[in-house]
Amino acid sequence: MLRKSVLPVLLLGLLAGCGTPTADNPPGSTITVKNCGIDVTVAGPPKRVFAAYQPAIEMAHALGISDRLVGTAYLDAEVLPEYAGAQAKAKYYKNLPSREELLAANPDFVLSGFNDVFSAGGGSDESFGSRKSLAELGVQTWIFSPLCPTADGKGDEAIDPASVTMDNVYADLRGLGKLFGVEDRAETVIADQEKRIAAVEAKVKNAPRPTVAILRPGLEGGGLTVSGGPDFGTVLIKQAGGVNAFADLTAKRNVKIGVEELIKRNPDYILISGCCDAALTPASTQPDVDKLLANPAFQNLKAVRNKHVVPWLFANHSAGVRGAYTTEDIAKTIHPDLFK
Repeated sequence: MLRKSVLPVLLLGLLAGCGTPTADNPPGSTITVKNCGIDVTVAGPPKRVFAAYQPAIEMAHALGISDRLVGTAYLDAEVLPEYAGAQAKAKYYKNLPSREELLAANPDFVLSGFNDVFSAGGGSDESFGSRKSLAELGVQTWIFSPLCPTADGKGDEAIDPASVTMDNVYADLRGLGKLFGVEDRAETVIADQEKRIAAVEAKVKNAPRPTVAILRPGLEGGGLTVSGGPDFGTVLIKQAGGVNAFADLTAKRNVKIGVEELIKRNPDYILISGCCDAALTPASTQPDVDKLLANPAFQNLKAVRNKHVVPWLFANHSAGVRGAYTTEDIAKTIHPDLFK
C-alpha cells in the first residue's frame, strides 16, 4: 500500500494558444502537434519527461533527451545496446507507478508506448488518469500513434495492417522532435531507420517469402497466442522479406488459437516472443523454445523439423525505433544465405 502524500502543485498551466510547429518559433511561443486526435501544446521544450514502456523509453534516448527523464517504467527487455548507458542513469520503476507517484516526480510531459497508462475518465489505481486530467495539471502527454485508444480508452482502434507502417513511427519522431526542440535529431534518426530498412528490402526483393509466426509463450488456460494482422510484427516481417502466417486474423493484435490451427498453418519460422523484464534477452526465452521443440504435438511442423524456432522478444515487434534493428534481425533469421 502506498503511503498517501500531498500531491505537488504543478505550476505549468495548459496554454490554449496554438503556434506554428517549426524550429523557428521564438522563445515563449507555443507549439502544438496533434496526437491521437488531441492537441498537444507546449510553451517550450518539455524539461521533465516521464517515459512508460519500451518504445517510449528507447525513443526518448534516440531523440537525445535522456537528461530530461525524471522517470522510466516497465521495460519489456534490455534496451538496445546504444541506449544502455543512458538508461542505466535513469530512474527506473519495474512496474508502472501510481498516479500519485507519477505526479510526485513533477513531470511536465508523459510519453507512453502503449495506451493503457491513460484512462478514459479520471484517475484510477491502474492508470495515470486521463490525458485531459493530466493536461489540466500542466502535464502534456503522447501515445504512440499506431496504438491510439478507442473513444472509451479501453482498447486499440481497429488497425489496418496495410495502413500502419514505419511512417507512423516517423510521424511520432517528427511530432516529438518539434515539441522537444530536437527536430534535427529526429530527422537523423529517421534517415538512419530508412536507410537500414531500404538496404534489407533491396536484398530480399527477389527472395522467396517464408511464413513467420510470432508466438507468445507461457500463457495459461490452454491454447496459444499469436500475433495477428494488426500487430506491428506484420509490417516488420514484410520488410524483412517474409509473411506473417496469421496476417489474415485482423480482429486484434494478439489472437488466441488452438494447437490444431498452428499445425494447419505450418509456418516456416516461429519467433518466440518473450516478455517482460528489464534484464530480458532473447536467450531468456530459450527454455520456451526447447519446450516447443520437445512437444510431441509439434514434431511435424516445418519450423520444428528444421530447428527454425527462434528465441525472440516482445520488445522487437512494438512500433518504435527498433524498427530497423528488428527488420535486420528477422531478415538474417529467415534469409541467412543473403546475410552471411
